Amino acid sequence: MGRPDRIGEGPGTGRRARESDALTVGAVARDGRSARSAGPSRLSAARSACATAVRAVGWWFNSILGGQDYQRYVAHLTRNHPGSEIPTEREYWRQRHAEADRKPANRCC
Repeated sequence: MGRPDRIGEGPGTGRRARESDALTVGAVARDGRSARSAGPSRLSAARSACATAVRAVGWWFNSILGGQDYQRYVAHLTRNHPGSEIPTEREYWRQRHAEADRKPANRCC
């Protein structure tokens, strides 16, 4: 292995050498992103996925516990019974629990 006659010749000038140079700290890839940008974007994607999962679990618990039932009931009343009086949320839940006590069809005990 002799010295290259011209600049740009030799073992460190091929495609692999250019790719490895792009992976060094502070290097900028051909598309303009730095070599360190892959880490934070993966962290951001993981953080976003965790936040989405937490929101999904919260929505699930909210729907099981009846969190949106009053809003759906009000929407039903305004759509299907446009002249009827809309109860307050407190009255709605009192009526609903009283009805559940009178007819325990959907409960185990």
